[in-house]
This record gives sequence, structure tokens and C-alpha cells, in this order.
Amino acid sequence: QNGVMSGLMQMLLLKVSAHITEQLGMAPGGEFREAFKEASKVPFCKFHLGDRPIPVTFKRAIAALSFWQKVKLAWGLCFLSDPISKDDVEKCKQKDLLEQMMAEMIGEFPDLHRTIVSERDIYLTYMLKQAAKQIELPRASENEPRKYIPAVVVGVVGMGHVPGIEKNWNSDLKIQEIMSVPPPSASSKIFKFVLKATVFGLLGYSCYRIGHRTVQFVLSMPATQSYLQRLTEVPQ
Repeated sequence: QNGVMSGLMQMLLLKVSAHITEQLGMAPGGEFREAFKEASKVPFCKFHLGDRPIPVTFKRAIAALSFWQKVKLAWGLCFLSDPISKDDVEKCKQKDLLEQMMAEMIGEFPDLHRTIVSERDIYLTYMLKQAAKQIELPRASENEPRKYIPAVVVGVVGMGHVPGIEKNWNSDLKIQEIMSVPPPSASSKIFKFVLKATVFGLLGYSCYRIGHRTVQFVLSMPATQSYLQRLTEVPQ
């Protein structure tokens, strides 16, 4: 439904998630599940999923990468086997180390960092600010002055997004641009066409070879030859 490349990327990230789960004995994203449980215990609490939809993020990320960057990223995700310990996770909570990891990601995949981290920083900030708007109290009549109370908001985000949210908090944010999915480039269209033509060509050739060998095998069988011989002997 979301495109072949986006689907493949989701499969690779699920593989990474499974690897982390196997190494640590717990699935990533536990803080969000815990937040959902806690919110359900608070009377009148509204729970919002404040992140940008995954299909939009994936499509924008894929569109931002060159062909070789896509190959390099897919290769790295396919063969991810480095051991991960709980101590490693605790180290990632250190601000200096986290910033170093982010800097490495920017250096290797700057466009990927922009779409997966920086743009989502903007989106998360926007959604938090929307949630933090004052709440208008109901009025008994139209003539009664409007009264507002402050909203109480608890935002649960990944640590890597905190600096970006702080940076964008006082900015006038527009999310229309980062919600659009750019059309595929000409090179991407050509690559998809060549890939499809190659797949269908190989499939067609395989069917032809299998059919040809099957016919030859059937014709070489004694029963088939005997039957064909009787047919030729039947008077016209």
C-alpha cells in the first residue's frame, strides 16, 4: 500500500527491532507503551500519538537518498549483527555520547538525518505546542467572558529529539512542507522500469525454459512416442 521501497525499509527496520529485542530481552518503544498505560489511569486524560505518520517519513527519507545510499543503508541493516547490552543502552543516555552518535549519522547520511530526525523534531514540537494551548472553559451564555485554564501536558519522546524540540520551541512552525511526499525522480522511475522489465523478463524466460524442457521430457517418454506412432498410422 505504501510502495515497494517503503515496505522494504519497514521490513528492514523490523529486523533491526527484532535484533534489539533478542539482545536486550525487551522490545524498543517500551516508554511509549508505559506512557499509554499511565495515561489510561488518569481521569479525563487524552492520549495523543504526536509523531509524524511512518509512511510519510519513510517516503520522504527514501526520496532524499541516492541509489547508492539506499544500497549502503539496506546492506548495513541486512547484516546488522553487533551485540547490544543493557550497559550500551545506558551509555546512549549520556548527552555527550548521544550527540556524538547524531553527528556520525549526519556525516554519513545527512539527508536521512534531516528527514528522520530534524523534520520530526519540527513535527513533534508543533504537536506538543498544539496540545499545550490553553483550554477554554464552557460558558453559561454568549455574553459571559471567555475563561481559559492552562493545559497540563506530558510529552514522551526519544532522547535524540529533545535538543531539536528545545531549539524549535519558540519558532513559528509550519508543517505543510514536511508532510508532503515528493514525486519520484526521473532516475527513480527509470530504475523501477528497468527493475520491473528485468524481473518480468527473467520470469518469462524461466517459464519458457521450464515449458520447453517439460515438452521435451514428455515427448521423450516411451508411452508418448508409442501414442504418437499410432496416431501417424491411423489412415487419413
